[in-house]
Amino acid sequence: MMMRRRRGSPLVAAAVVGGVAHHAGKTSAENAAAEQQQSQQIADLQAQNAQLAQQQAQMAQQPQMQQAAPQYAPPPPPAQAPAPAPAPVPVAAAPSQDDKLAQLTQLGQLKTAGVLTEEEFAAEKAKILGS
Repeated sequence: MMMRRRRGSPLVAAAVVGGVAHHAGKTSAENAAAEQQQSQQIADLQAQNAQLAQQQAQMAQQPQMQQAAPQYAPPPPPAQAPAPAPAPVPVAAAPSQDDKLAQLTQLGQLKTAGVLTEEEFAAEKAKILGS
């Protein structure tokens, strides 16, 4: 008597392969979307940094223009005791674009290494981009 080899249903095999392919494609698409969003945020930060640099350059040129046009200044009053100078106000420096980019890169490495969860990564990224 000849034994027949039983084969699995081709439909089931195709469904399994299709399901695996769908999951892989979905995961790939989600990763690509997240990467695109992060790239957009980095591009936005770079544009903001360029705009800030342009504004600072314009502000630096304004005093030079004012110095170029001499204005009449009345003579100083007779010598008196000078008034005390006001105390300088400390200005908190905003993090530069390079600092933010370095922080985002380090944050991505920590997430990739498994040190940070997705939620922790998102919270820290929001802090960096929001400041």
